[in-house]
Amino acid sequence: MGEGGTKSERRKRLPSFVRSVIASRAVDRRKKVHYGQVVPIEEVESIFGFINSVVRLPCICRQATVGSEQRYCYGVSMVSQEQSQFTQILRAIDASYLTGPDTSGLEELSKEAALGSLRELEKKGLCHTVWTFITPFIGGICNCDRSDCSAMRATVTAGVPVMFRAEYVAGVNPDLCNGCRQCMRVCQFGAMGYSIAREKVVIDLGKCYGCGICRASCTKNAIVLNERSSVPLAAHAW
Repeated sequence: MGEGGTKSERRKRLPSFVRSVIASRAVDRRKKVHYGQVVPIEEVESIFGFINSVVRLPCICRQATVGSEQRYCYGVSMVSQEQSQFTQILRAIDASYLTGPDTSGLEELSKEAALGSLRELEKKGLCHTVWTFITPFIGGICNCDRSDCSAMRATVTAGVPVMFRAEYVAGVNPDLCNGCRQCMRVCQFGAMGYSIAREKVVIDLGKCYGCGICRASCTKNAIVLNERSSVPLAAHAW
């Protein structure tokens, strides 16, 4: 992960057409194995509605960028807690697996506890994302920020989109917005602006990823999430 960050910095110095070719190939590879999409808390709740087990585990991105264990990642599975030994699968594979998966370092949580923790992380300004582990199988929920998350840095800073936008885009009700600009402080994508003339926050729809973190920070309930397909300026931006 650390080497990947170094390579990303080097790519910034390459000609733009070379960067675009490298980025396209990198994204194609990631789509086959491990890529993500931003999801607001409502969609996290929907995902939790059909999974059966949750574990919290250290974030490999933060291990590389911060150099310490930070438990911002949540592994999810449709296998029930009672069937966590994967007995049906184990019958068909090598006998050395009969003791079950290595779960050391995994912190089992109830779905309710995990959702409560995710809501707290949202209040701190972290963006929820859902990830495939060998596409199309969903394997985890992460909580990202641009300073420490390698995937978000690759997507937003380096122009290699391995994390795609949510099915939503934010909107501001000017009648409720008091211009406090708290939402601007937590936006990870630089999508929030401020109109001095109107003393209101405005949203750059071309940059908005629809994560809903701005909404969570708004004390006046002035921000809503609209379906991306219903907003012409954002409908085809992924």
